[in-house]
Amino acid sequence: MTGRTLFGAKAPKGQELEDHYFGAINTRVAAYMRDLDEELWKLGIFAKTKHNEVAPSQHELAPVFTTSNIATDHNELTMEIMQKVAEKHNMVCLLHEKPFKGVNGSGKHNNWSISTNKGENLLDPGKHPEENTQFLIFLAAIVKAVDEYQDLLRITVASAGNDHRLGANEAPPAIISMYLGDDLDALVHSIINGEDYHSHKAARMQTGVGVLADFKKDNSDRNRTSPFAFTGNKFEFRALGSSLNIGCPNYMLNTMVAEELSQFYEALKNSVDVETVARTLIKQVFTEHSRIIFNGDNYSNEWVKEAERRGLLNMKTLPEAFEKFLDQKNIDLFTKNNIYSEDELRARHAIELDMYSKQINIEGLTMQQMAHRDIIPAVSAFIHELADTAVAMKAVSKQISTKSEEKLISSLSEKLDKFIALTDELRDEVCTASSLTDPQEEANYYQKNVIPKMNELREVGDRMEMETSQKFWPYPSYTDLLFSV
Repeated sequence: MTGRTLFGAKAPKGQELEDHYFGAINTRVAAYMRDLDEELWKLGIFAKTKHNEVAPSQHELAPVFTTSNIATDHNELTMEIMQKVAEKHNMVCLLHEKPFKGVNGSGKHNNWSISTNKGENLLDPGKHPEENTQFLIFLAAIVKAVDEYQDLLRITVASAGNDHRLGANEAPPAIISMYLGDDLDALVHSIINGEDYHSHKAARMQTGVGVLADFKKDNSDRNRTSPFAFTGNKFEFRALGSSLNIGCPNYMLNTMVAEELSQFYEALKNSVDVETVARTLIKQVFTEHSRIIFNGDNYSNEWVKEAERRGLLNMKTLPEAFEKFLDQKNIDLFTKNNIYSEDELRARHAIELDMYSKQINIEGLTMQQMAHRDIIPAVSAFIHELADTAVAMKAVSKQISTKSEEKLISSLSEKLDKFIALTDELRDEVCTASSLTDPQEEANYYQKNVIPKMNELREVGDRMEMETSQKFWPYPSYTDLLFSV
């Protein structure tokens, strides 16, 4: 009903050993991925990578680069084919961003660059990026765009599912920033400070094996915690959720960068000495927008404080992010560039908030149904059996201790009472939320009131699962779901 588990206690083993990440692909999964490749190739979708990801039963597929429109179509087809091929192998392909609590979520890495109509990559720094004015002007436009429209970039990846995922385990945080790598970062600072630039040169990777030659390490070696990282000749936008249509982040990236480039054009078009004016413009942009560049650990608490000091946004949920969607600068961006009319923007704003509220509403109603129809009767039945067992033991002999049974009965009865009360409270919160008519107000209520109540209910339910006989528990355990492939 929801694409994710609403109840489920953590398995004794998770991903702490990383044995799945570094292990061989399971035989059944390898067969599935082989068939998947063939079905994708039939449609002209070229997938070149497949391997285990860090979480149990989590795997990765990578398509080959192509133009944005085609890549978007390919990506939608890929998700559909992944699920259909899984059915043939008697498996289920989950595309929810966080199907299992306490286990890594799933996302997409959107590798984005700009090329000319003749195939020249405008984000290729070349051997001497400090002399490559063309590269620097495009880099400056992107830095300015990401800084000025950081709210839009966050909005492009906002969803109810992605709200569970952002902030840990190879998913970047909700704070949008850029990673340039040591070499480009040094170049940017040399331009800002008017200093000579000294390349860090590519470090040599030490293999530790004498018979193999050392090889050079890329200076832009990616920061896996950054949401928007430069990786050699492109940017890797790492915050996308696994079920997301990649068209949204790409058209927004294209629009905001196009807007900055159009401003650059106006500043340069009448220049006699374009090179000098361009260099002055590059320095000005890097100086004014360097706050968006961060090469450190985006997971650290220090970065949260530093980002706040820099004035960067930290919008952790979809409702919070969409409060910025209709800011005047965003309306102006899309209307000026003929992407959306203002009416279309307002419609999109209302639709996204409505979709969020409906998804949480379905989750809340599903939890209530699971609680009333399955979990409460199951725990009650188990308590009843424990009580019957204790009575039978006492009937045999009053000397037989039933302390263990009585202790478990007491523990489960206390949790069950709380569980029933929380289920009723969740029902009331969902009813209140669904009665609201303003899309933003409704989404805010679901986020601030309904989701916390769902989390409370799940916590008690998961604790009861740990104390209830598997024979009585009505759902598969995490061990069954994650390790039975």
